[in-house]
Parts: sequence; structure tokens; C-alpha cells
Amino acid sequence: MTDIKRLWKEATYKALANLATSMGLESGVGDMEALVAEYPPKPELGDIGFPMFSYAKLFKKSPAAIAGEMESLLAAKGETLLRYGRPKAVGPYLNIFLDRLSIIGEVLARGTRSDWNTYLPFNGRKVMVEFSCPNTNKPLHLGHLRNNVLGESLSRILKAAGAQVRKVNLINDRGIHICKSMLAYQVYGGGRSPEDEGLKSDHFVGKYYVLFNQLKKEDPGAEEKAQELLRLWESGDAETLALWKKMNQWAVEGIKTTYARQGVGFDDYYFESLTYTKGKQEVLEGLSRGVFYRDGDGSVWADLEDVGLDRKVLLRRDGTSIYITQDIGTAIQRSKDWPFDELVYVVASEQHYHFRALFEILRRLGYSWSKNLFHLAYGLVNLPSGRMKTREGTVVDADDLIDELTVLAQKEIEAKGRDALVGDPAAVAEKVALGALHYYLLQTSPTKDMLYDPEQSLSFTGNTGPYIQYMGARACSILRKGGEGELAGRRETGGVSPAGAAVLNNESDWPLLRCLASYSSALEAAARVKEPSIMAAYAHELASSFSGWYRDNPVLSNPDPELSQGRLDLVKAVKSTLEQVCSLLCIPFLEVM
Repeated sequence: MTDIKRLWKEATYKALANLATSMGLESGVGDMEALVAEYPPKPELGDIGFPMFSYAKLFKKSPAAIAGEMESLLAAKGETLLRYGRPKAVGPYLNIFLDRLSIIGEVLARGTRSDWNTYLPFNGRKVMVEFSCPNTNKPLHLGHLRNNVLGESLSRILKAAGAQVRKVNLINDRGIHICKSMLAYQVYGGGRSPEDEGLKSDHFVGKYYVLFNQLKKEDPGAEEKAQELLRLWESGDAETLALWKKMNQWAVEGIKTTYARQGVGFDDYYFESLTYTKGKQEVLEGLSRGVFYRDGDGSVWADLEDVGLDRKVLLRRDGTSIYITQDIGTAIQRSKDWPFDELVYVVASEQHYHFRALFEILRRLGYSWSKNLFHLAYGLVNLPSGRMKTREGTVVDADDLIDELTVLAQKEIEAKGRDALVGDPAAVAEKVALGALHYYLLQTSPTKDMLYDPEQSLSFTGNTGPYIQYMGARACSILRKGGEGELAGRRETGGVSPAGAAVLNNESDWPLLRCLASYSSALEAAARVKEPSIMAAYAHELASSFSGWYRDNPVLSNPDPELSQGRLDLVKAVKSTLEQVCSLLCIPFLEVM
């Protein structure tokens, strides 16, 4: 569907720019995204409003006068634009009155086609998205769940907007933290396996990472012994590598099981153990070209003070690499594996400096694509009890959290007497749990820290995932009843009739129709600024609009059969749109709930 709001915004911006040019204003009207587009407070005032207040100083005219000139300029655009509506100056606002029949027809077509999303602003753009990137010394926790769903949701949004998307994961399988869990296993493990202890394999490995704290209390030399294990690993010691491979395999297998449960997947896995040497080679080549310098102790540094980033060490004095070293090598390898137009890193905001430095270093190494790297930073997920700490064993484990939410969701289903209606209560409960979790994690802007409240996230009312799922199930229920009742078979195969669209051209149905029509605008905005929370806000707006509409507007019991059929077609469009939006937000869509 055409992004009508965007179309009018672009046309209005061009008209403003042309007006500025005609008046000899070289400064122009600024960036298009600064042009505010809003919904007028009353339907009679129009459907899209552009306030002209911010342009009064530039043009030295009143906002009302500017709005009047905009109306004249846009009215002369011709049928291509005007078939989507009419511009009209309303005081200091340029308001757009949309062509309702055209929009109703496009919206209702969603109920008859699976490929209705034809607006592809990112068509052909190749975007690589890196997310998750776990360490192989512990299972995933609540913070990982936020990362996972952000990366997966953004990837789906970009793909829906027409981009070619490649989802990649960098497994951090080397380093001192890995060696700490290995050392604790050597001391306490006794050669046991996850099966021996009845533990999920990544939980088994994580147990020994936590036990390293106990080992430090018992053995003051534990830190030095872990460092020695790291040196043995980097030198290729066979016994050390064998233990490393075994424990990493346990960790990765367990983590992949959690991915499958969460509905997250990847096109490529990269492993730090295979890429860190590539970064080291790049740094040494950069050193030989004078891009970097060697300090007096033998370590290699990048001097980034001229761009406000201080100095950054790239190789330690003993020649070993650090985290940024492997990131340099990994980025370069990815650009060769799948030449991208953009690479997005979904990583916590705590790493803001790291990525600024990484992007600048890659630029200095001469990689032109470095300007197309983007850090999607996200805040911490905290609990009412405080911040999580892995090494102290106080994290909220991802698997345990999903289990707990599933139990709570099943109790809620049973309390509402729905367990016999939903088929498999346990399976549905887990889908409700994932819907609750994912929506809660996505509804907040990624950059903000958040406090996760499991019980609030599971509410079947309000701004929650289960509420959106319930509205989707409600639409399916209406459609089932419509298929079984008097209206069954009234609509001819092949789409929506002009008469069906015409009966919906009224004030009762228009707010819901307009909300459905704004899907493309929400998708484009979410893809452009890389913010799934925009789609989450749209999902709640659509669910709320549908809830109020079907409460006040009879669908199957309406005395006018044409209006009933038209509204049934409208419910089909709602169901199709909600199903699509739920998919973008990694929320399981439920037909019965």
C-alpha cells in the first residue's frame, strides 16, 4: 500500500523548498524530517496536518499565509497526487483531506491478498544486522533477550520495507572469561557432563563460571592460572584446546536451543576464535603504513584524539589482541563475504565509545564502507531488585524467565475459563508468554534503560503483548462466525466490491480505516530510524482502535446486510494487518485465545 502520509509530506516539503527558492532564501527549509505531520484533533479538520509555525520567521509571513500558499502550490500538482486527497489551509495549518474511497479500497484488499504490503522504501538495499553475540561461558539472560528481539524485529522490519537482510551472530568463544569457567570445571567438574547433572548444556557451563568466584576464595592464584590457560590456548596447547572445544560446544548447543524457543534465527555465525587473528594482521599492516603507532612498551595504539576519542590500544605489549582487534577483522571479513550497503550492530549502549572508535579506525584503514556502519544502542534491563550480575549468579536466566511467564500465562488462561477453548493450554501459554515478553522489551525506545515487570507484561488489558494477541484472536472469532452465518458466500471470489467499499465511507468506520492506512508510514519510519518501538506503538494503536470500533459498530448483527459484509471485509483487513505487525514484533499470532 502507498505510504500516503509520506507522499504528502514529501510533496509539502518540496513545495516549501520551492517557495524558499522563489524568494531567494539560500538557507532553505532544512531537513524534511523536521516537517511535522500530525493528526488534526477533529475529523472535520482533515486527516493529516502540517503546522506552519516554524516557517514564519524564515518566510517573514504568518503561518496562515504560508498555509494558504502551500494549498495553492499543492493543488496545482495534478491528478497523480490529488487522487490521494485534497490540501486545504485551515488557519496556520495545511491540512490534507484524504480520498476515502481510494484508501478504503486499498485497505480492504488486505483481506483478500497475502502480498498486500507493496510499499518497499528500502527496495534492494543490502543490510547486515549483527545481534545477540553471546559469550560461551554462560547461558542467555534477560539482557540477551532484549538484544535478540531487537535484532530479530529490526531485521523483519527492514525486510518488510524491501531490504535484503542478512542476520549474523558473533560468538565470543575466546578470552579470559572463557578460561575462568574452564579452570573452575577442571577443579570442580570431575569430568562430568550436562547429562550427568541433568542440566541444560549452557546452564552447566554457566554454573562453573559462577563457581570461579568460589575458587578465587580458595586459591589466591586462580586469576593467574586462568591467564595461564589463556596463554596455553593462544599457543595451541592440545589439552587446553580439547577442553575449550568441549565446553564451547555445550554452551553453543544450549544457546541455540533458547534461540529456537524465542523464534530467533541467523544466516551466518562468526566465531571470535576464527576472526581475531584477521584483525591482528590488519592492525600490523596499519602500523607499517603509519596509521597506528607502537608505544614504548611494545603495545600498538591508534591516536584518535583529533576526533575526541582519546588513544585506543589495539595490541597489548605481549602482542595479544583485545576485543576491538577482532571486531576490526570481523567487519572486514563480512564486507568480503556479503558486500553490504549498511551494517547494523545491536549492542548495549555501554559500548558506545567502542563503536565510535571502531568505525573511525576502519575509516583510517581506508575502508569506504565504514561510513555505513551503525550502532543500534540499547539500555540496560533492570529488575525491581536491582542490576543483574552474571558472575554473582544474580541474573534472570532467559530459559527460566520464559518458563515462569508460561506458568503465569497458563494460570491466567485457566482463571478465565479458556483452557478448554484454546486447544493446548501449555502451548498457547508459551506463545502468550513470548508475546508478553517481546512486546514489553520492544515498546520502549531502545536507548532507554528499562525495568522489567513480568506480571505487568502479562496483563490481558492495556499496552501489552497479550492485549494485542487477544485483539487478533477477537478478529479471527468474528471472521469464523461470519463464515458460518448468513453472510457466508455473499462476497464473490476475487476481492472487495466497490459497493462494499462505499458503505464504509462514514464517520463510524473511518477512524479504524485511517489507522489501517497508516501502517506503511509506521513501517517506513521504523525502518528508517531503526526503532521497532514505532511498530509496537502502531500495534497498540491498531488493537485499541479495533477494540473501540467493534464494541460500537455491529458487524454480524447489523440490520444492513451490505454494511455487515463491508465491515466483515474490514475485520479481514484488521486481522491481516495485526498478523503482519505481530510477525514484525516477534509476537506469536493466536487465532484462539
